[in-house]
Amino acid sequence: MKLLDNILLAQDFSKSSNDVLHTAIDLAKVFKSKITPIHVVSEYIENDKTRQLLNEATVERLRETLNEIKSASVETGEAILESGSPLDAIVRAAVDINANLIVVGDGTSESTDNKNFRLGTTTERIIQKSDKPVFVVKENMPLNIQQILCPVDFSAASKRALSNAIIMARKFRAELTILSVSELQETLWFSSDQAKEEEGRARSLKHKKQFDDFLEEFSLTGLNWVKETPKGKPAEEILSAISRKMVDLLVMGTNGRTGLNRLIMGSVTEKVIREVPCSFLTLKSEDAFSLQLETNIKDIEQRYESGIQLMDDGFYEEAISQFKACLGVNNMHIPAYLEIAKVYEKLNDLEKAKLYRDQGIQIKEKIWYSKIEDEVRKLRGS
Repeated sequence: MKLLDNILLAQDFSKSSNDVLHTAIDLAKVFKSKITPIHVVSEYIENDKTRQLLNEATVERLRETLNEIKSASVETGEAILESGSPLDAIVRAAVDINANLIVVGDGTSESTDNKNFRLGTTTERIIQKSDKPVFVVKENMPLNIQQILCPVDFSAASKRALSNAIIMARKFRAELTILSVSELQETLWFSSDQAKEEEGRARSLKHKKQFDDFLEEFSLTGLNWVKETPKGKPAEEILSAISRKMVDLLVMGTNGRTGLNRLIMGSVTEKVIREVPCSFLTLKSEDAFSLQLETNIKDIEQRYESGIQLMDDGFYEEAISQFKACLGVNNMHIPAYLEIAKVYEKLNDLEKAKLYRDQGIQIKEKIWYSKIEDEVRKLRGS
């Protein structure tokens, strides 16, 4: 079972590149992923000797990167060395190797203005241009995720972001804050104070209902999560929440590259990612995490272990399917009955939970009495 299959690791070999490498390795170890490193050298080197020396040095650095990944017991793809525009090469490589996630540094080494958390130009343009999810690593911030923030606006993009944020929160046992900002809107200048108050109250109630309806689409059972509905400007409230809650990871949806969607992205997402002080994951039209189950599992214990993992990761229906597959092989498999009961308890379906638990107990008692009868027969036979 895999949730994240292939990571494209963009390396610029700057002073922060080790942070990016270690984050990619940590992600790969958690999700059992493969890492493919890529480095892009400048095409504007006219001196042949200089270009040759640079290529040789780069090949050696990529070899060292591969060795470090392998030493962490993580699978690697073939390292990619390109020349030209880093933006174009990284976006193209992500498509070519069918990467599920691009891991890249925040690019602050391009600027000395690190105090304001400025985002590097190349990184920002990768986020804008790539349809692949992008995980941006902030310098000196190891992958120690305890607090995750996911802002939502009830759009398809924020729905995708929340689905992925939930998986991250389950995997890292982190607290997930789901935030939806109720934007302040101007009222007509001639409205009375009472009318303004009533309008604001009605708007808040409508927003709360939209938020609750939106959350109904997600499985939050067993998750450590809270929701917040501040009033104000979205970008300001998101950044305020990050600071207030000491967020380790921000997960946000983005929109398209051109036209109206591009302008919408510019008003909120781009402002946030330029100023955010923590690492963040952006998603556009693809998920970073998608469940891939092995279809050729024949061993009952492997299916059972797969079910346990699925249950831990919050994939409850899929877990039930794996446990039932165990019962298809052996209808006396007591642990499968008991685990199905646990899943139904998590889903608050107590009737089915009792049914499967009782079945497991009955089979256990049947086996026990059968063993006693066998012992009695042996004693009589002796």
